[in-house]
Amino acid sequence: MSALPIMIVVLCVLAIAYRYYSAFLAAKVAVLDDTRQTPAHEFNDGQNYHPTNKWVLFGHHFAAISGAGPLIGPVLAIQFGYMPGLIWLLVGVCLAGAVQDFLILAASLRHKGHSLAQIVREEIGPVSGGASIVAILFIIVVALAGLGIAVVKALGGEEVDVPAQSKLELPEGSKAEVSATGLALKIPGGTKLSVPLPEKLQNGGFRTFSLSMPQEIALTDQADFQSVQEALPGTSVVMKNPAKLIVPGSSWGVFTIGSSIPIALLMGLWMYVLRKNAPYRIAESSIIGVGLLLTCVVLGSYVTPDTGLGMWLNLSKRQVIIAMAAYGFVASVLPVWLLLCPRDYLSSYLKIGTIAALIGGVILVNPKLQMPAIVDWEGKGPNFPGHIFPFLFITVMCGAISGFHALVSSGTTPKMVDREGDARMIGYGAMLMEGLVGIVALLAAASLAPSDYYAIQIPMEKQAAYTERLQKLHLIEGDIDHLQEVELKVGENLRGRMGGAVTLAVGMTKIFEGIPLFQKLVSYWYHFAIMFEALFILTTIDTGTRIGRFLVQEVMGKIKPEFGRVDWWPGAFLATALVVLGWAGLLWTGEFATIWPMFGIANQLLAVVAMCVATTVLFNTGKAKYVPVTLLPLAFITTTTMTAGYQMIARFWPRCAMETADGRTALLNLVLTAIMLSCVAVLLLDSVRVWLRGKTALAIVQSQPA
Repeated sequence: MSALPIMIVVLCVLAIAYRYYSAFLAAKVAVLDDTRQTPAHEFNDGQNYHPTNKWVLFGHHFAAISGAGPLIGPVLAIQFGYMPGLIWLLVGVCLAGAVQDFLILAASLRHKGHSLAQIVREEIGPVSGGASIVAILFIIVVALAGLGIAVVKALGGEEVDVPAQSKLELPEGSKAEVSATGLALKIPGGTKLSVPLPEKLQNGGFRTFSLSMPQEIALTDQADFQSVQEALPGTSVVMKNPAKLIVPGSSWGVFTIGSSIPIALLMGLWMYVLRKNAPYRIAESSIIGVGLLLTCVVLGSYVTPDTGLGMWLNLSKRQVIIAMAAYGFVASVLPVWLLLCPRDYLSSYLKIGTIAALIGGVILVNPKLQMPAIVDWEGKGPNFPGHIFPFLFITVMCGAISGFHALVSSGTTPKMVDREGDARMIGYGAMLMEGLVGIVALLAAASLAPSDYYAIQIPMEKQAAYTERLQKLHLIEGDIDHLQEVELKVGENLRGRMGGAVTLAVGMTKIFEGIPLFQKLVSYWYHFAIMFEALFILTTIDTGTRIGRFLVQEVMGKIKPEFGRVDWWPGAFLATALVVLGWAGLLWTGEFATIWPMFGIANQLLAVVAMCVATTVLFNTGKAKYVPVTLLPLAFITTTTMTAGYQMIARFWPRCAMETADGRTALLNLVLTAIMLSCVAVLLLDSVRVWLRGKTALAIVQSQPA
């Protein structure tokens, strides 16, 4: 199957949905009215409530909602083949995701820009209001951890366990050298690492990988250290004891992404201080911002691990977590016009421009989708365990429907909408754009050879164990290794970097590789793609942290009124710190295979909350005849998410009794999942009560004589 016919159908369906379905929602369901005063004008404080140009706000909103989900979710869902995810992305975004985003934004505009939890309290009742606050707080923490882990896996260095009896074969012309620390050996590029397969597979054979780039290996035994150090080029050494392969972080990627922060600050100062009254200040700042960011991508090629700056930026996984936490804290407390809005506006240019370029690349190159249409792992896939139902839907999530978007649509965005009519483009249109992002990400990843996809996606220490299953499903052939060529082109270690971000960047690079004269730009495009993905994620991190801060301040304000004021700095600092410590702590102790499914469940549970609110608003405003537009998607996502939550709890339960770090983490995950499911169940039942009451009242009114 080729990508071009799929892309044409997708673009046509999205265009029809925006032209007709969103117009119906705006005119009949939400009944937008430009004569109404929006919260941005009514409560204009120059910090959080601030009337904003609709194109700038579209950029902020799109950047804020488009986190890791639409990029990473579809890439991971290819575990089931590309067709199930493609169908759900296209149907889900038109009939569920965009409907939710738009109607929650409209509801928040009518509720003075209040948060989702406050709207729940006003529309459904205090019991649901309290349950929603607890649920949303837990969901935000889990969601931001799920978003952040993709950045950690793409940028952070890590140590890979190498089992005993593994074999190193040094290339001709090079030998191992003692590292700068003296505690490890530097293995030259081209070294082959052969890892013994589990005994039940192939009678204890080996799975061989090529270490394309120079890496370090820490040997636990002095005899192994000496034998590898003294091995001659072209010879092999069998290590008698376990070792650790030290995979460096991406200093080029860290430099480029870090540069976006001061660039965004400059854009904010340019638009609102230096050129405050200039007629073309937005265009000027856009040109400056995009130009500087592209320059930093090029300059990043000189920031290698061998340079002084490169050594400082070669971060471990935990150092990346600390850096993200620091950014999330600072971005949450600064005024929206200084960092949040200009950064999102800057990233939206790159996001929309890159997606447009990818669509053009797909049309021009028309890559063949090499991944199978459907793959049956029987619930034991490498990205995460579970069957297509329900785990496909909680894995794809954001590109089809995302509860996190409801926090943005009732958080920062409604406080900046200039006119109600802008809500259609911002709410429904931005979500269609995100669905398109998800579909393009899926097509890019599906264009990879299955052997390359799984070489990146499966942790290196687990690849040997998956060899037999991959061969039975015809996803790899023998011991063929294609990834070395890609690693040499991009100049990074790619093997075993699960999480989806690296897989997508390689897929995007593969598409553009088919364009003439692109061969010399492969490494730049790969790092641009990594920056592109990280900007998606970090813009959601900063917006999500700010939304969490608002919600925590709402709760604390009931204890002490000063804490409820969003412009009171002590309250803002304390609330932000609590939110950041929550998601960063979960990142610190968790792992991808656990955090991502939990993120999916949390995100979809929040979508259940949002759809309950949208449905209740329709009942309470006398628009019960339009309820199917929200009730049908609500019924579907409730079924899939509650089923997935139950299965996750059943999976955590046996490990909770273990008196180890893994057991404690399993217990924490079980408790978090159970709390979220319980709170959402309370809200669902309370919502049904309100719906039935509203339906009865409407029937009484209609039965009375005119």
